Amino acid sequence: MQPYRSILFVPGHRPAWVDKAIAAGADCVVLDLEDSVPAEQKEPARATVADAIRRVRATNPDVGLFVRVNPLATRLTGGDLETVVVPGLTGIFAPKIEDAVDVKQYDALLDHFEMRNGVDGLEYIVPVETVKAIQNCREVAGASPRVGAMIGPSAEHADIAREVGYEWTPEGLETLYLRSRVLLACREHGLHALTGLWEDLENLDGLRDFAVRGRQLGFRGMIAIHPTHVATVNEVFSPSDEDIAFYEGMVKAYEAAAADGTGALRYRGLHIDKAHYDKAIGWLARAAAITGKANGR
Repeated sequence: MQPYRSILFVPGHRPAWVDKAIAAGADCVVLDLEDSVPAEQKEPARATVADAIRRVRATNPDVGLFVRVNPLATRLTGGDLETVVVPGLTGIFAPKIEDAVDVKQYDALLDHFEMRNGVDGLEYIVPVETVKAIQNCREVAGASPRVGAMIGPSAEHADIAREVGYEWTPEGLETLYLRSRVLLACREHGLHALTGLWEDLENLDGLRDFAVRGRQLGFRGMIAIHPTHVATVNEVFSPSDEDIAFYEGMVKAYEAAAADGTGALRYRGLHIDKAHYDKAIGWLARAAAITGKANGR
């Protein structure tokens, strides 16, 4: 999966809002057919979403376009996929997955509609929304090659808060264990690890602090629910010029030392060896994928 920094939600029955999401600079847009769409508008919203995908893709070849379908238990998922699996779609935001069997059920549906509608290569973003999903996050992460990203839960008022019963704080200690389990599952299976959303729309300083803590823990992108949050999220999850220069210098210093038969050396006052070099190589590869810049090697 692409290393999306910001994943912004848009109600599926509000097609004009997709343009605002693109203009805000979101790396990825999720057109929602689930919670933000009233029951009586869910069916017509399917066609609206399909039209929006075609329209946006014609002028925005690089933005991620996902659809959050209705959960399997609603019996609406097949109808959603039948309409929205169109050329230009990147993947499915698959809600209420709790175990590997759920993933396989999504796979069966998606296999059918990909072949029927002339689409291939679709991926899943999987939110972890229930206690059962937390317990089974490792098996979910490895259940299908379509699973490209998972979200460490941190919401103040959403499903996971109700299920676990925690009292939310901006510091997020009450969800640290939950998020960490998902993060490790992502690392084990090579998935893109995303942290959850910040619900206080006006508090951009709080958003920044929350995003930084997620990045420090190991997450590489974040869910957003308002266009005004996108710039902050993108900044936090983008490599800085200073960090790029630091790791490029580390790679050059280690390679020069290794060529002279030295496996450990001092770099900017730090002791470094092969482990530091390997981290730098991986870090620069990710930075290059995000920025599109050459990583100096």
